Amino acid sequence: MPTVMEPKVNEDEKSQPVTPATHESELFAAEVEMESKSSNFLPVALILGLVLVVGGTIVYFVKGARDVLTIPVATTAINQILQAQGPSTIRFSTGTVVSSMSEKPLDPHYKLLAKAGVVTTKPKGYNSLIVVLNPAGEKLISQITGVQKATNPDKTVTYLVPLAERQLVGVNKVTMIKPHLAQVDYSWKWAPNRLGTEFDASGSLVKSFATWDRATLIKSYGVDFYGAAPTKASIVLVEGKDGEWKPYTE
Repeated sequence: MPTVMEPKVNEDEKSQPVTPATHESELFAAEVEMESKSSNFLPVALILGLVLVVGGTIVYFVKGARDVLTIPVATTAINQILQAQGPSTIRFSTGTVVSSMSEKPLDPHYKLLAKAGVVTTKPKGYNSLIVVLNPAGEKLISQITGVQKATNPDKTVTYLVPLAERQLVGVNKVTMIKPHLAQVDYSWKWAPNRLGTEFDASGSLVKSFATWDRATLIKSYGVDFYGAAPTKASIVLVEGKDGEWKPYTE
């Protein structure tokens, strides 16, 4: 009886590895999903960036709109500026005053002080003047705030006496140039003390001098039109980090 033989299987075929089927559809789907996420992220990022920029700009201008310079604050700032400028002053010395770079005893301010009853003068030689402070002058000077007095090596005594201070009349207008920067229009006038009234350019004592001497008194010795109408002025102020409004300098 014939023997049934099993078919011979090629051993090489058995040893060949079977390549798994690639899930192309799944890979494609994952790729599409990643591209979709990437394409969606860019517009969102752009929108968020735009929101931040616009929001920041709005906050800046809203805050800036609130940081305006008000009339009361401007008034305080201008008063501080006027005080910082200091008063108008007259400088003179008593004793034997000799002509030098710092002293001009023959200039008309000593004559004006004598006419005002503050000092008595007497010439000494061609370039010197003996100056004595009168009791009335001493009393007057003692009533003025801010007088500076110094004794010099040559035994003369030098006085620096305030005559008038700048006084704010009022702030007329505040114009905001941009946030934290404003232009202030204001008016101010002189506020002379008792000696300052004698140094008024429109007063009788000053008018009694010759034209050249009046010009010298106005230029160098504290004489001014202290009784004149208020002066209009304008200044640009900037708000500092400390909240103080100060003169703007470029």
